[in-house]
Amino acid sequence: MFVRPDNWASLTWQQKRELRLNHWIKAEDVKFVSKEAEQGYEARATRLAKAVKMELPDRVPCMLPTGWYPAMYAKVPLKKVMYDPALMKKVWLNFVDDFDSDTFDGTLFFNASVNDAMEAKTMRWPGHGLPDDAHSYQYVEGVYMKADEYDLFMKDPFDFQLRYLLPRTMGVFEPFKDVPSFASYQGLPNRLMAMCQDPRFQKLFKAIKEASKYTEPWNKAAAETTNGARARGFPVFRGGLAVAPFDVFADNLRGTQGIVMDMFRQPDKIHQAMEFVLPQLISGAIAMCDMADCPVVMMPLHKGDDTFMSDKQFEVFYWPTFRRQLLAMVEDGLVPYPVAEGAYNRRLEYISDMPKSAIAWMFDQTNMANAKKTVGRVSCIAGNVPVSIAYTKTAAEMKEFCRKLIETCAPGGGYILTGGATFDMAKPENLRAMMEAANEYGKY
Repeated sequence: MFVRPDNWASLTWQQKRELRLNHWIKAEDVKFVSKEAEQGYEARATRLAKAVKMELPDRVPCMLPTGWYPAMYAKVPLKKVMYDPALMKKVWLNFVDDFDSDTFDGTLFFNASVNDAMEAKTMRWPGHGLPDDAHSYQYVEGVYMKADEYDLFMKDPFDFQLRYLLPRTMGVFEPFKDVPSFASYQGLPNRLMAMCQDPRFQKLFKAIKEASKYTEPWNKAAAETTNGARARGFPVFRGGLAVAPFDVFADNLRGTQGIVMDMFRQPDKIHQAMEFVLPQLISGAIAMCDMADCPVVMMPLHKGDDTFMSDKQFEVFYWPTFRRQLLAMVEDGLVPYPVAEGAYNRRLEYISDMPKSAIAWMFDQTNMANAKKTVGRVSCIAGNVPVSIAYTKTAAEMKEFCRKLIETCAPGGGYILTGGATFDMAKPENLRAMMEAANEYGKY
């Protein structure tokens, strides 16, 4: 865990970040399998840290965005891995042993057994709403918070989740939709005892107990897998996870249809709600990074791209609170890593308004030459090898595409070679070609 020095408040954000990055690079909690692995870890982490700071590393870092690819590589159905944490650990560490990368992309974080027990309504996965041979899972978007419930959410988020959100998103929690608010403590013991006598709540409590049995071994296997990858010399380029304030509501609560209606019918409620969640998003990201020892905050962005909203709407609804969120994390020494899903070609000038070297942006379908000329002047940029090349092209074509990306984005530093999205079904030779390109063409 990262521990702040006594003079933390008097440090600049650059000094705070340096302390955090050095703590991550030293990795004093890791028991490396060999001296070579320890040296490899330090070299990879240092390479990434220099890229983030827009300095010149020994070469361009390369992050293989593998997603669920380790299961496909091992020829093990994803459905099987999702229900077997021991198998998941074996499959993922097998991939680590066979592929060179500058990072470990993380384990499978979807626990199918828990979702089964909770009767999850917001997800579909192999054998549960998707074909048994599906290679990923699917989020089911819906209006899980009604248009007139913003105030309920802001008044008491816990009560809203317990009595409104969970009954709509997890089947076993449906009994809570008929329960009065817990805001008053009077009569609470009697109410709890009455709930225990209700067959519907007995089912819920049994499901929670059942789910807890699956959670512990899964978390243990995930931690052992991550620690195993680090011990082999591969750092994890992610300490925390956060989303933009607008996406809190657009993704998980109001859904696309609901949030679009609200932008026209009740824009003030959106702004009030974003202001309400902003401090929580910031403090949550900081706490996660403290615990994980890594200052990088991955931030998947979904509703800010060119196709979802106009420039004016981006100026009004998305960018102001998101910018303040980024700056607050930077001030605490964190490295925000926004993943700009979709195209951000019309957003480049907006997101260039940041302190130099404070942010690392990953781009999906954005023109990287333009990104280098704009955002690349002040921020590290990463991306954007298409999944289509990883899936369908030859290794030679993959290598050539990466060479051109490096020539476009690497001059002067501040570039990380990676995909525009995860490569769940890539050809193994194309992943190796990507790493070869970084080694051959990415030297400074």
